Amino acid sequence: MTINAGRITVLLRAIIAGLLLISLHTASAETLTGRVVGVSDGDTIMLLDATNQQHKIRLAGIDCPEKSQPFGQAAKQSMSDQVYGRQVNVETGKQDRYGRNIGKVLVDGVDANLVQIRRGLAWHYKKYQNEQPLDDRLAYSRAEETARASRIGLWSEVDPVPPWDWRHSHK
Repeated sequence: MTINAGRITVLLRAIIAGLLLISLHTASAETLTGRVVGVSDGDTIMLLDATNQQHKIRLAGIDCPEKSQPFGQAAKQSMSDQVYGRQVNVETGKQDRYGRNIGKVLVDGVDANLVQIRRGLAWHYKKYQNEQPLDDRLAYSRAEETARASRIGLWSEVDPVPPWDWRHSHK
């Protein structure tokens, strides 16, 4: 069997590019730790870290009803009950166009984002699901299916309007 030098070069370049992408992804991930000092709505909080720097956090993988939508206030109250005044860890690595850190909020190891979905107070934000680790993507999707089937929270509505559609129609 002969080895084609061109194929080896292409393969090596692909391996190096893959390793670079993995290292860039790993390097960009970080954990913010601090106390939650504000809850804007069901999927946005304010974190104060040990250096007294504030970080606005948009919860990754979910989208809650807007405050003026049905279940919007319930989503905000649920998030507040989970995190307000508490020490949390936020797994983040990305910012949105508004400068908010996008992340998974953990309270005593419990995924607050996932709790919102389980309570029927958030959609699994499928538009961004490919940015989630596979385990989170599957857990969030299953939680939404269960909440829908159980008709809890916003799923008790006949035809709940996703917040991305609501925002578009209320510009």
